[in-house]
Amino acid sequence: MRLLKALAGATDGMTLSELALVVGLPASTTHRLLTTLEGERFVRFDPALATWQIGVEAFRVGNAFVRSRDLVATARPYLRRLMEETGETANLYLFVDGEAVCMAQVECRQMMRAIARPGGRVALHASGVGKAILACLPLEEVHAVLRRDGLPKLTERTIDTPRRLESALQEIRARGWALDDEEHALGLRCVAAAIRDEFDRPMGAVSVSGPSVRIPDARLPELAAAVQRTALELTRAIGGRETPRS
Repeated sequence: MRLLKALAGATDGMTLSELALVVGLPASTTHRLLTTLEGERFVRFDPALATWQIGVEAFRVGNAFVRSRDLVATARPYLRRLMEETGETANLYLFVDGEAVCMAQVECRQMMRAIARPGGRVALHASGVGKAILACLPLEEVHAVLRRDGLPKLTERTIDTPRRLESALQEIRARGWALDDEEHALGLRCVAAAIRDEFDRPMGAVSVSGPSVRIPDARLPELAAAVQRTALELTRAIGGRETPRS
């Protein structure tokens, strides 16, 4: 397994001596294990470069995990913990057909709380989860969303120009989380962070939301840290890319 992990992280493959050094095994043992893996097509040898590389069978096995993963089921205990930690409602939105769709929610115990209908959609430009997702997309895809949906003004705080949106997305990329500052509904704030797949694409976003009176500026660092950690843990759990590409 250590050999496979080492090769998975080497774009151009590795030589026998390099692999033996990394896994801490004698070269003879390393070679025996590699030839066994080669026989099952988990690795392959490139004679021109004298390097070992990941084989097609490793891809097939890994792809089986991609087919079977269920982000909604995986996220439920994380959402419960996020709600308990922050005291605010925790939400999971998936990025489906260019829309942010509410798939799961754990409501907080407060009398005043934010409630989202499962299956409900939110505007990408006017929500924390939507902006977290947009910040992970290439610029041409963001422009495609703007051409399709426009920038309708939902409240007096809604971002309603492409320039303001691009500036907001740059800030989100730099700090790693997004804020809905009463942009979707007056009196409601939301802190969100994206969940990414193995191709660095946004699968969705996790968030906490609640009345603005309970989420003042002073609480934003605390909530952002909890949301970012949860998003990173979910990214890891589904085999996603932990470090965003620049």
